[in-house]
Amino acid sequence: MWKLLCVGAGGFLGSVCRYLLGLLPVGTSGGFPVKTWGINILGAFVIGMVTTIAARNQALDSGWTLFLKAGVCGGFTTFSTFAFETADLLQRGSTGTALVYALSSMVLGVLAVFAASWLFRA
Repeated sequence: MWKLLCVGAGGFLGSVCRYLLGLLPVGTSGGFPVKTWGINILGAFVIGMVTTIAARNQALDSGWTLFLKAGVCGGFTTFSTFAFETADLLQRGSTGTALVYALSSMVLGVLAVFAASWLFRA
């Protein structure tokens, strides 16, 4: 039950943070979904950082790891919005923007995990 509450509390916090960042007056260039793109890459970096730190520190409570990884990062990042925005760009005929968005989201997200792992491995 404790682990379930950790994930739920983290998910609440992550979702609220994503919502608040979504309110920032950031313009889009050519329909490029800058906010979701940035949120997902930041979330990938954070999950890489948390995973690396947790692997190094066995004394870290597994509830905190679940709170941060499955909860906060899971609630903060959003694959469904990414998929919707990519499909919307394609339906509007913005194929180039959709491809740049989709590919850069995936590549930079994975690179962000590796970068965090590298930075926090010491």
